[in-house]
Amino acid sequence: MTYESLDTWEGLKAECEGCFNCELCKGRHNVVFGAGSTEAEIMFIGEGPGEQEDLQGIPFVGPAGKLLDSMLEMIDLDRSKVYIANIVKCRPPGNRDPKETEQVACISWLYRQMVLLNPKIVVCLGRIAAGMIMNKNLKITKEHGLWYIIEGRHMMATYHPSALLRDPSKRPEAFCDLRKLRKEIQAVCSRTY
Repeated sequence: MTYESLDTWEGLKAECEGCFNCELCKGRHNVVFGAGSTEAEIMFIGEGPGEQEDLQGIPFVGPAGKLLDSMLEMIDLDRSKVYIANIVKCRPPGNRDPKETEQVACISWLYRQMVLLNPKIVVCLGRIAAGMIMNKNLKITKEHGLWYIIEGRHMMATYHPSALLRDPSKRPEAFCDLRKLRKEIQAVCSRTY
């Protein structure tokens, strides 16, 4: 992630919207680049867009997005205070997990977003994002809520909101992760959140 870039947000987004690096581009309605504050110190990373995200061109706007919004509210955050992006920018067919080849073809966009944003805290939502960004061997059920310093950033993995929709029994664990996030924000971030 030591990507050297003179990108601007507008230029990077325009370049990304013209991407044909993998097969996912063939079925997309919209490239789902990212959303939120481009000055945020906190970045959330998911795996890829679903149906509603593909239609609207905005990450996390479907049912999982509504849950993510509620999760953010629990710790006094909202989309205007964070930046949200995904590993892949185009929807995998049928909302399947993005293939490793698709992740590799798309990851440079995310790395360039991270260079521009330079977040102090990164929260990976789910095993796929955590595996690509933090550690390919990370086990989300065992390592969620644990903090790591990777390339100078404080990083944590937690359950993807869609996993919490499928299995509500994991919500108390996710809530504990959110409390840890709130504490880390207070310790690491220079802005008041």
